[in-house]
Amino acid sequence: MSRNAKINTLLLVLVAVLAVIPLVFGLGDHKEEPFAGADAEAETAITEIDPDYEPWFSPLYEPPSGEIESALFALQAAIGAGVLAYYFGVRRGRRQGEARALERLRAEPGTEADTDTDAGTVSEPRRV
Repeated sequence: MSRNAKINTLLLVLVAVLAVIPLVFGLGDHKEEPFAGADAEAETAITEIDPDYEPWFSPLYEPPSGEIESALFALQAAIGAGVLAYYFGVRRGRRQGEARALERLRAEPGTEADTDTDAGTVSEPRRV
């Protein structure tokens, strides 16, 4: 198993453990909604400190239920993950394409390809 595979496996196990710990130890059982978001927790804390507090603004859209709010949040997270995955995929593809082009130029007889080590780009081949 390669070093990267070991690190990835360790990170996956760590994420799984962090997700399971609150469920196993019953953290949050004393609360009415044990896994409510941070916004609800902050609102409760502010109301306890200052009961007359008035928010500066209100949300543009208030979902009809907590389930719909969670679904919208999950959709937002999925779209963000998709955008990031697309960006990193395109970036890796370009890097691999440049490497393949450089390999082809080096294999071609009578040419010499130069690379810019800082930018990682391939310049035009030169005849030697």
